[in-house]
Amino acid sequence: MDGKRQLGEFLRARRSQVRPEDLGVVTYGERRRVPGLRREELARLAGVSESYYARLEQGQSQASPDVLDAIAQALRLSEAEGRHLRELSAGARRRTRSRRPAPERLSPAIAQLLGMLTEVPVVVTGRYGDVLAWNRAGHALYAGHFDPDAPDRPGERPNMARLVFLDAHTRDLYADWPAKARVVVGTLRLASGQYPDDPGLASLVGELTVNSAEFAAMWADHRVKTSDVAVHKMRHPLVGAMHVTQQTLHTEQGQNVVVATTEADSPSRAAMTLLTHSTAAPGLSAGRPKTIAKQTVKETAKET
Repeated sequence: MDGKRQLGEFLRARRSQVRPEDLGVVTYGERRRVPGLRREELARLAGVSESYYARLEQGQSQASPDVLDAIAQALRLSEAEGRHLRELSAGARRRTRSRRPAPERLSPAIAQLLGMLTEVPVVVTGRYGDVLAWNRAGHALYAGHFDPDAPDRPGERPNMARLVFLDAHTRDLYADWPAKARVVVGTLRLASGQYPDDPGLASLVGELTVNSAEFAAMWADHRVKTSDVAVHKMRHPLVGAMHVTQQTLHTEQGQNVVVATTEADSPSRAAMTLLTHSTAAPGLSAGRPKTIAKQTVKETAKET
């Protein structure tokens, strides 16, 4: 990904999404050819010259931290969006590296944590959503139709963004799919600023853009959205509807530990417990045919 091009695209997109009247800019009721702020208006709000700001959008100039903060304030960027702006600016100054990064590996500490968390679904993802590991419950909740050992093979690892946009099972899993999709795209946007030279990320974005019109539209919007804690209504094919809280913990290695929990003494907790216990039954893998899984769920329900 070209860092300078990304920076310019982000600034233009966000400038077009800000209404002048929200910032106290007087327009005198004039009709505008394009929505949002004009370059000269944003430059004035940020305290820089129009020519300087134009060069910044065109990737022909560099901005100091103070200027970036002024632009972020003028555009009313969130904390995550402001951080993304600074990362894009830093990436635009770096020379592109062509060497492909080494495959991501699960850190020993996270592997130990995963081994201890057996009663709740857990998925560990890499810098742009590749599944590095999951426990049995995490596999059953998110991707029971996949080979449970797929994360162990770097070339075959499921990718959460690819699942959300291109996998019918995952799309049906989320009753609030658009909200989940926007978070996924926003998270990828952040990754594109952090890892602008990663060919794997560029390839993933290209694949999703070509194969999903919805992803292409959301990606072009340049929204940056993070959600370390989110509640989703999920419709699991084995145990039905659940309200699941997804909490994401970030590691120093850029890995993400996603833990799924449910409210105590709720129907969602009962459904999650049923799913967790059924997939832990001897001889049952979460990836086995649904008919076998459903039979085990019924047997577990009788016991409880």
